[in-house]
Amino acid sequence: MQEYEKRINESLNLQELEKIRIEIFGKKGILAQKFAELKNLAAEEKKEVAKNLNEIKNRLTKLLNEKKALLEKEEIKRRMKRESVDITLFDGKSERGALHPVNLIIDKSVDFFLSLGFKIEEGPLIENEFYNFEALNLPKHHPAREMQDTFFLKDGKLLRTQTSPVQIRVMEKQKPPIKLISPGPVFRRDYDLTHTPMFHQIEGLVVDQEGKVSFANLKYILENFLRHIFGDVKVRFRPSFFPFTEPSTEVDISCIFCEGKGCRVCKKTGWLEVLGAGMVDPNVFKAVGYENVSGYAFGMGVERLAMLFYAIPDLRTMFEGDLRLLEQFK
Repeated sequence: MQEYEKRINESLNLQELEKIRIEIFGKKGILAQKFAELKNLAAEEKKEVAKNLNEIKNRLTKLLNEKKALLEKEEIKRRMKRESVDITLFDGKSERGALHPVNLIIDKSVDFFLSLGFKIEEGPLIENEFYNFEALNLPKHHPAREMQDTFFLKDGKLLRTQTSPVQIRVMEKQKPPIKLISPGPVFRRDYDLTHTPMFHQIEGLVVDQEGKVSFANLKYILENFLRHIFGDVKVRFRPSFFPFTEPSTEVDISCIFCEGKGCRVCKKTGWLEVLGAGMVDPNVFKAVGYENVSGYAFGMGVERLAMLFYAIPDLRTMFEGDLRLLEQFK
């Protein structure tokens, strides 16, 4: 057995050691053979030989375990050396991410309306004509439908052109009072400096019993919202037309680039159009079964606000993933 002790001590790796272990302790190993021969010995001799074999077995087992532990430590050291990383190769510079300008404006807008008790509501991106048009007082063949440049799908489905369908779905499910905003993506077939096929809107709706909601309240909310976004600006309301509100208004702010003096951005007018609003048309309430209520609604394009706030000249750059733009918002 001294030969095996020598081989164990001289083993260079775990694979070699395992081969020796099998030669000694395997089913056909040397010890198994020696124990099998005990049956041929006399009782007294068998006892002595068995005792010696057990001593050899214990000695070799201990020697194998000690050698195995040593080889395992050496293997770990070799692996650590092989897989080690030289930290001096790194300069310690860490790139910090940034929120997209559209997300920044959405977050800032949502914070304002949440502080006034508005609730965030969401709806499906794929709609049908009832929710996207008819319930919003846009019946079939209405000319305003052509202005929407809609992406139509199969079976009368379409990609929503505005987040207003969310308002209809909410009013179908609950009674007034309602005070909600619905931020999210919308889709129209348009692509130029100031339009993209997908963009984001934030629309709001307030409904309560008749007499409890007024245009004066709408005006107060929007004036404070626009100053929350753009700072100390003047706000004006111009008469306009939207099928789902009556009366309707376009809302402008004094040009943030020339401070109302007139420049290329505001086309020398001193004003920038930022959103639309109005009192909810009675036909909209009729479509959802509301009676004896009043309300107002407003809506804005988030990219439009972001372009103005961050002085971004081309809307399309916000969707190109150019790091030179995005890194400015760290």
